[in-house]
Amino acid sequence: MTSRLEGKKAIVTGGSRGIGAAIARRLAADGADVVITFAGNQDAANQTVGAITAAGRKGYAIQADSADPVAQRAAIKEAIEKLGGLDILVHNAGIADFASIETDPADSFRRQFGVNVDGVFAGTAAAVPMIADGGRIIVIGSINAHTMPIAGGAIYGATKAAVAGLVRGWARDLGSRGILVNVIQPGPIDTDLNPADGEIAKLLTPGIALGRYGKADEVAALAAFLASDEASYITGAAIDIDGGFSL
Repeated sequence: MTSRLEGKKAIVTGGSRGIGAAIARRLAADGADVVITFAGNQDAANQTVGAITAAGRKGYAIQADSADPVAQRAAIKEAIEKLGGLDILVHNAGIADFASIETDPADSFRRQFGVNVDGVFAGTAAAVPMIADGGRIIVIGSINAHTMPIAGGAIYGATKAAVAGLVRGWARDLGSRGILVNVIQPGPIDTDLNPADGEIAKLLTPGIALGRYGKADEVAALAAFLASDEASYITGAAIDIDGGFSL
């Protein structure tokens, strides 16, 4: 790995497993100190922190409910205090709950918007006054913001379309400070919640141009690029990483 993020200070929400853990590990490998937030899996959080410190960087874990805007703001402020500043904010925490409108899933609507949109908004609002000029804000969205391969994903897709809209607006708001704001929109990625050998994969894999699920480390590599100086003229972008699934 490179040291292109040497001395940078990063927060990754939802960083205990899956894509979030992969991003936290990659940022550390590239030279950043990293704080992760997690909902409840202390063991998984400890493993991610262990990987960060094994890379020779400072690592911390803060438990926070991403559905609670007050808790989210407090966690961001605590993380910045631990790091002594902030250069990179990655919003990865999110939930997916597929349900048809025929079931009147009002609770699912509130829960998904609470985590996937309200949590991102609250965390960003807390971070912006303290993030360094020239910093990076990266949101992990989904190709479901514009593609709906299976039924029942309306609410989830709407939350991801919402954060893509926020990203475009924030890129304009923060451009004068040199802060770059982008959304990464993964397609089918091999994680515990959506394994490449699972039942959903049997439906999705035939539609992927590359013929396979993506890896969390591939998403992490894109996040690390966007966090680096090499991405200095990219802001307000929604970048699909889906192996050609949405072609």
